Amino acid sequence: MKKLLILGAGTAGTVIANKMVRKLPAKEWQVEVVDQDPVHYYQPGFLFMPFGIYGEKDVVKPKKRFLSRKVNLRMGTIERIDADTNKVYLENGDSVHYDLLVIATGTTPRPDEIEGMEGDDWGRDVHEFYTFDGSCKLARRLREWKGGRMVINVAEMPIKCPVAPLEFAFLADWWLTKNGLRDKTEIHYVTPLSGAFTKPVATERLQHMLDERRIHVETDFAIGSVDNDKKRIVSWDDRAVDYDLLVAVPTNMGADAMERSGLGDELNFVPTDKETLRSLARENIFVIGDATDLPASKAGSVAHFEAEILEENLLAVVAGKELEARFDGHSNCFVETGYGKGMLIDFNYETEPLPGTFPFAKLGPMPLLKESRINHWGKLMFRHVYWHALLPGLPLGIGPHMSLKGKRTDLLKRNSPVLAGAR
Repeated sequence: MKKLLILGAGTAGTVIANKMVRKLPAKEWQVEVVDQDPVHYYQPGFLFMPFGIYGEKDVVKPKKRFLSRKVNLRMGTIERIDADTNKVYLENGDSVHYDLLVIATGTTPRPDEIEGMEGDDWGRDVHEFYTFDGSCKLARRLREWKGGRMVINVAEMPIKCPVAPLEFAFLADWWLTKNGLRDKTEIHYVTPLSGAFTKPVATERLQHMLDERRIHVETDFAIGSVDNDKKRIVSWDDRAVDYDLLVAVPTNMGADAMERSGLGDELNFVPTDKETLRSLARENIFVIGDATDLPASKAGSVAHFEAEILEENLLAVVAGKELEARFDGHSNCFVETGYGKGMLIDFNYETEPLPGTFPFAKLGPMPLLKESRINHWGKLMFRHVYWHALLPGLPLGIGPHMSLKGKRTDLLKRNSPVLAGAR
């Protein structure tokens, strides 16, 4: 019997496993997933935990509950992939043969990559919210907050969910206002980018919102170290930003097993064809989700859209056909902005986030790149969609390819003056 082996049972790995086990002939193919953690985390929920909006029960579930019973889940830590012999070796000494391999090992924050970040202040006045443990600790720290300088720093790109640090800044402004602490707190958003976001139209809109909320933005800041004694972060060009509380978004890296396997780049992300999702190293290896080096957002929506493309291409390989399905980099993200409102952005490789309506041109009902209550509720409702439809690999009614319907494509002309009217 042939084997489709999937490394990782996070969002991407779970979705593609559930899709493929329904499509591959059971008498000819076995679908097996390897993962080291029995717990599945709803990672978008980590953003809400420091502010008391979500708790453990909202974000933590057992992995087995969301994988089809026809999928074999093997618990173990991946040591390396031997692409020459089509085997994956585990830390316990076991090896697993595969005919087709899907790498879905994700990405993790690596504070150890920043000098001094894991110093004496780590877990006290230096925190992160990209892990369950980190988010819980930050929640406890905020409960003690009386005021001071709060610094939100992005170390470098790419990161998981690139809008999450901005969302944290907006939610911090809301939470501090609600608790009577906003006038006692300076919020500084420190980024290595030249603007608030990676795309011009969205950057202009987001910068306007940051200014309205008195959130100071420090751009082009490439952090080199954290000075725990002086409570400051220092850039490679010797600029310094003082903090009383540092909310860090450390360097994000792929799995160390990719480095040991000779399949990763300098950040352990796997070089991948950005359209077919096939590894550049081997024809029988594919990559999905945060593990790729694609110029697309590392977000749950991207993993969902990629899974639809990957499903078609894996079935093409099994049938001995050419790969015809193409991923266009589609990403669709709710951006929580506080005060019961949110934004929605929809973009791909070629088209940046634009104002307009989604999913229908005239009816919407959700506005793009504009705050609204319906977008806020969409963000909160997505948790239920995630558990009950996205992970099982069910259709969500949004195709993998981005549509231009309802979007203000005239704004792609950078000299257009109409953006101000879209505010």
